[in-house]
Amino acid sequence: GIYNLISNSRLSSGHRRKTSLSQITTFREIRECLKLDQDHKECHAHYKKVKKLAKFLSTAQDRVNEGDYHGAIDKLHAAQKVESAEPKIVLKVNSRLCLANKQASESAACIETCTKVLESNSQDIEALTNRAECHILAEDYESGVVDYKEAVNINPDNRGSKEGLKRAERLLKLSKKRDYYKILGVPRNASKQQINKAYRKLARELHPDKFPDEKEKAEAEKKFIDLAAAKEVLTDDEKREQFDNGEDPLDPETEQGRNFHQHFHGFPFGGDGQQFFFKFG
Repeated sequence: GIYNLISNSRLSSGHRRKTSLSQITTFREIRECLKLDQDHKECHAHYKKVKKLAKFLSTAQDRVNEGDYHGAIDKLHAAQKVESAEPKIVLKVNSRLCLANKQASESAACIETCTKVLESNSQDIEALTNRAECHILAEDYESGVVDYKEAVNINPDNRGSKEGLKRAERLLKLSKKRDYYKILGVPRNASKQQINKAYRKLARELHPDKFPDEKEKAEAEKKFIDLAAAKEVLTDDEKREQFDNGEDPLDPETEQGRNFHQHFHGFPFGGDGQQFFFKFG
C-alpha cells in the first residue's frame, strides 16, 4: 500500500533513510522522491492522491469563504472518499466537517463529526465548543453545558469557552420556563418568514370562536398570549438575540416584560388580506 515503508528513499542529498509515504505531505517532498526514482509507482500514486486531497480541501475552504457551507461539506465528503485510512488526514477532514456542519446548522451531523474528532483528541477545544453549539441548536442544553464545562476545564483562560458556558447555562435555565421556538413549533434557526407562517397557522387554529366551552376558551386565551409573545420576540432582531443569549426580554420580572403583559389587550393575526382580532376580557 502507499503508506508502507519505502526503503532507502533519498529525501535530501547525502542522506539515506527509511520513511513512510504518509509522512510525505507536501508536493516538494513527493517531487524529491520522484526525482530519485521517476518510475517509483508508489510515489506517483501518492502524488496523485495528495494532489486530489489538496484540491478538495482548498475548494472546501473557498466554499466556506463564500458562505456556501453545504458546498464545503460536499467537498469534504469527497475528500473522505479519497482517503479514509490515514489517521492524520481523517482527523483533519473530520475537524473541518465538524466546523462546516456547525456553520450549516446541521446539528446531528455536526455532533457526529465533532465526536469523531474528540475520540481522537479529547482535548480539542474547538471541537468541544462546536459540538456544544450544535447541542444547543438541537435544544439539548444540558449536553451543551457539559461540553462547554469540559472546554473551560481544559483552558480556564479561554474567553470564548467561558462566555459560551454562561450562555448555555442561561439557555438551560430558560428552557425550563417559556421557549418561544417551541411555542411556535419552529427550529432555532427559523427565518422570519417561517416564524410568521407558523404564527398565523396556530393563531387560526386557536381562534376563540372554535372554543365554546369556557374552560377551553380560557386555555386558548393563555395560548394566544404565548403566541403573541413568541411572535413579538422572534420577529424582533434585538429581542431575538437577547432570547438566543439566554435572556427572556418579556420575562414578567423585567420592566419590558411587565409592559408587554400590562398593555396586552389584543392582537391581529391572519394573512392573505384578512385580519382577525381577539380581545380578552
